[in-house]
Amino acid sequence: MCLAIPGKVLEIDETGDYAKVDFGGVTKRVGISLLESVSSGDYVIVHAGYAIEKLHEEEAKERLKLFQELAESLE
Repeated sequence: MCLAIPGKVLEIDETGDYAKVDFGGVTKRVGISLLESVSSGDYVIVHAGYAIEKLHEEEAKERLKLFQELAESLE
């Protein structure tokens, strides 16, 4: 099972094939070539190192809120 946590694109590299993505303070280099267009500030879902879906900001924030509530309930 996989939990798809949204990440926020911080910057796109010079090739346009990879982005620096923030996952709650942890940044990862993510392939973005599978998506049509990705810009800084976008939210993406990543699987196996590649962005596979772009989310609207509201949807991403709602999902992040749900994950936070889940984490707090497990404390």
